[in-house]
Amino acid sequence: MSATPNPQDTALRLAASGVPVLPLRRGKVPFGNCPACADNACGGRPDMKTPGPCSCPGVCHAWAAATTDPAVITSSPWQTAWRRAVCVGYHPGGAGLTVVDLDDVDAIAWARTALPATLTVPTTRGQHWIYRGAMTSGNAVRPGVDVKSLMSYARWLGHGTGVMAPLPDAVRALAVKEPPAPRRAPQSLTAPLRGHGGECPHRTPTYLERGVAMAVQRITDAHSSVHATVYRTFLAVLSTHGRCGCLTDTHVNRLFTAAQAKGESPRHCTDAWTNALTTLGL
Repeated sequence: MSATPNPQDTALRLAASGVPVLPLRRGKVPFGNCPACADNACGGRPDMKTPGPCSCPGVCHAWAAATTDPAVITSSPWQTAWRRAVCVGYHPGGAGLTVVDLDDVDAIAWARTALPATLTVPTTRGQHWIYRGAMTSGNAVRPGVDVKSLMSYARWLGHGTGVMAPLPDAVRALAVKEPPAPRRAPQSLTAPLRGHGGECPHRTPTYLERGVAMAVQRITDAHSSVHATVYRTFLAVLSTHGRCGCLTDTHVNRLFTAAQAKGESPRHCTDAWTNALTTLGL
């Protein structure tokens, strides 16, 4: 790994542009906590997952130490860290950014077909694709791909090339955990599944129609996390009408059509429907 010349100077320039920075030691990892903060005895930084009162002047608590304050960056405790630092890290989420870390040629090839072009920075083995907008971070969201944004850090590798694009739904969807696979054997479906059949004395046709229309609208209005929205909507519809049998193929096809209009494949719609049925024990 090549070191960054004059990492403190680089950090000050980034901080002046609104990018929270921190020194990274050999191995491109943050410095460990100071003795007073070991094992999070201090309670943690205010921005950590478990908020705490720590106001330690040292470079503690990994990404949460990142700052844009030049007085902190040039302080005595940080000077000690800079003398050992090999490169500069930054908190993408704190700057309103998301880094898609593509670790190999296969990941890069996937991104070129699945994601919109954006600012690109070469890394040791792959590329960083940087988007404007923050989101939940996630490691190994697909083979060779990490997402670094909120509660994460990335290594500063230069300004890159290209024009930074807004964070797309395709990247936000990477951090959405798919619903668990059904425990029963997969079914061969020729038509959408529905409930067990029977009368629906506690519901009226108007109530059902309104519920399906609201479900379709919920899917249609989804601007991010479409996979999760489709599954949760299917689950909500089935929790109300999945046992009484008042859903018809026409109702279910309306839901599938709305989901496919948002980019879902027929296969994913069927899987999400089957998972919802299994979750509810139908």
